[in-house]
Amino acid sequence: MADLGTDYKTLLALLDPATLSGALLLFAVFGVVGIVLSVILRRTMHAIYARDRDGRLDRLSMGFLSKFAQVFLWLVVAMLYAHAIPALAKLGTALLASVSVASIVIGLAAQSTLANLVAGISLILYRPFKLGDRLEIGVPAGVETGIVEDVSLGYSVLRTPDNRRIVLSNSTMANAVMINHTRTDPRVIAKVPFSIGYDADIDKARSIALRLAEDHADVREVTGCPVVCLNASSVDFMLMLWCADASAAWKIKCDLLESIKTGFDAAGIEIPYAYQNILLKGSPEHRSAEGTAARETPS
Repeated sequence: MADLGTDYKTLLALLDPATLSGALLLFAVFGVVGIVLSVILRRTMHAIYARDRDGRLDRLSMGFLSKFAQVFLWLVVAMLYAHAIPALAKLGTALLASVSVASIVIGLAAQSTLANLVAGISLILYRPFKLGDRLEIGVPAGVETGIVEDVSLGYSVLRTPDNRRIVLSNSTMANAVMINHTRTDPRVIAKVPFSIGYDADIDKARSIALRLAEDHADVREVTGCPVVCLNASSVDFMLMLWCADASAAWKIKCDLLESIKTGFDAAGIEIPYAYQNILLKGSPEHRSAEGTAARETPS
């Protein structure tokens, strides 16, 4: 019995949070608890996503709140662990005595991080966009267009049509002027410009363009094909049509530009283009041009 009592006291001494062995053991226990709770939280979110087959949940808000909950969970675990260890608890009490100075230092050091976090919360509350929305936004390199792929606690990620990733801070996203092309209606109007020569038949060219647009399988509706400009050497048209989304609009525009060129060639309609005639000085063509100019100049 004495040996059992001694072993029990030895075990209690090892588990004492004031000792190194006890602190390490509690660290392992709190770490396992944190990992288990984190896994449960992630699986719960995945189960919620799996049941939301109608897309009623805002994936952007749910994803942001999930990341925020993960950080909050580990902060709580760390605070409980620090409270359980006497040495860390005394350290916390000492830090509280100088909390005003510490808060100023930490606030200055983490100013941009806190600004991004607050901006992320404002993006979730006001919801100017959601996951999958197509945004047009100004960046240091110019204007970029991309699909919202993720919004984390500090940064937002856009995927461009050429599969690049634009990473912007949440504060930049919150303060930027952006165009949301899919906020309420993903449809867009595609504008296909083309030109013909002044000798070409306007009605014939318009009918060919309209027929090609109406025959395209992805065109929702053709709205018109007006003349928009009379240039120095061309009559300019703008073929306008409704498309399902921006990706479809780009493909339709490329298809129609090619088919209009082919259709005009078959119909004998000229598409004007810029060219230059170069006359070498001293050549017969150059002497002939000079003679013509001299005869036309009044004496």
